[in-house]
Amino acid sequence: HLKQEAANMMKKIELLEAAKRKFLGEGLGSGSIEELQRIEQQLERSLINVRARKLQVFMEQIQQLKEKEKALIDENARLSEEHGIHLQLPTKDQNETQPQYCAESSPSSDVETELFIGLPDTRTRRLSHQV
Repeated sequence: HLKQEAANMMKKIELLEAAKRKFLGEGLGSGSIEELQRIEQQLERSLINVRARKLQVFMEQIQQLKEKEKALIDENARLSEEHGIHLQLPTKDQNETQPQYCAESSPSSDVETELFIGLPDTRTRRLSHQV
């Protein structure tokens, strides 16, 4: 009885391996048009299932990221309030992804905005000639 069961299992394994090879595109030379169409339809159904699962995973990830974003925004607001920083969140029309910080009591600072292309020592020589 065990020998027959083992033989049946071996036969099933061989059939599964043959089907797997056909799904991988191997050994299709002897297949009829009907068999090739059946394999193609099965592959299309499988692809639909894979894409549906992938979409579901993406949607779950988007939901998790939205929840994480909300938690981070809440934490950011709490920390900003603790440290006396006024947050100006960007509107949806803006392409910025980070909030803009405006310190309530910080004076404006002067920043040099001149653009210079060249070696550093030529810049210092040029500046000394202008003075």
